[in-house]
Amino acid sequence: MNSLKAKTAKESLTINTEVVMPNDTNHLGNLFGGKLLQWMDITAAIAAQRHCKRVVVTATVNNVSFENPIKQNSVVTLEAKVSRAFTSSMEVFIDVFVENPVTGEQIKCNEAIFTFVAVDQNGAPLPVPPLTPETELEKKRFDGALRRRQLSLILAGRMKPHDATELKALFV
Repeated sequence: MNSLKAKTAKESLTINTEVVMPNDTNHLGNLFGGKLLQWMDITAAIAAQRHCKRVVVTATVNNVSFENPIKQNSVVTLEAKVSRAFTSSMEVFIDVFVENPVTGEQIKCNEAIFTFVAVDQNGAPLPVPPLTPETELEKKRFDGALRRRQLSLILAGRMKPHDATELKALFV
């Protein structure tokens, strides 16, 4: 049982704002996907570190959606929060917004889910605090995190499908 004090998602909130420069773009003038992944990884790692107050390493990139291209000169804001904590790992959800330069309105254009593990100086996993979701969106992401984790464990051969109770519940 985890004896660490539970934290909320807002305690891990990390916001990073970047400008898409010419060297960040492909031949179509759109932000390189790899550059966006780099920004996501850094922003999400800070969120995970804020949650557990430990050194963290990226374990998996669970999902990335490149729904809309991001043009050169765009102002891009990345918002990352821990969506669920397990024994030593944390799922972090990243929302990516592009700012309309005239109105200042932020339009969501991409999202991703990364998993981080807290580690000691030798790279061994360390326990992390549990997460208590507060908002409806946080609760939805929290619940989904267990299903995503079970699916990942099944695909990695580390869990038998019949043991994935949360996944099975979707089909019953």
